[in-house]
Amino acid sequence: MKHLLIIICFCVTFSVSGQKKYHKSYYDNGQLKEEGWMKNNIKTNYWKFYYENGVVQKEGSFKNGKPNKYWYFYRENKTKLREGHYVKGVKSKWWLFYDENEKVNHKCQLKNNQKNGYCLRYKNEELVSAEKYKNGKKIGEWTDLKSFKKENSVWDLR
Repeated sequence: MKHLLIIICFCVTFSVSGQKKYHKSYYDNGQLKEEGWMKNNIKTNYWKFYYENGVVQKEGSFKNGKPNKYWYFYRENKTKLREGHYVKGVKSKWWLFYDENEKVNHKCQLKNNQKNGYCLRYKNEELVSAEKYKNGKKIGEWTDLKSFKKENSVWDLR
């Protein structure tokens, strides 16, 4: 009986320490600063962060305390700023960047937090130029989209 009681206490202690808890923190003015899930005092799953005026600043998921998967970022006036992928806390894959009217200004392929691949620039929702990067260094630039498409045989760039 004594051993059974010790085993039950151990199991309860272990299960409580590994549980996820919903966390919220606030600015000094009482406005919500951030909210999301914590496990063992490490951010996990979905989180939202806010400006001091209460507008959402960014939102996305964490894994092992690092940003992971797809994230969204906003300006204080609630318009989209940028969005893109994180892999183990590192900006990766395609990222979209928006102008003040929420139109895509440019989109770039990133790897290890830097441009690596194509960066496509838009004006009034029309593709106007393209650049190519390797490890953050520009290695090509095209303002003539016909030659860009011919040289790079890239899929539909709209």
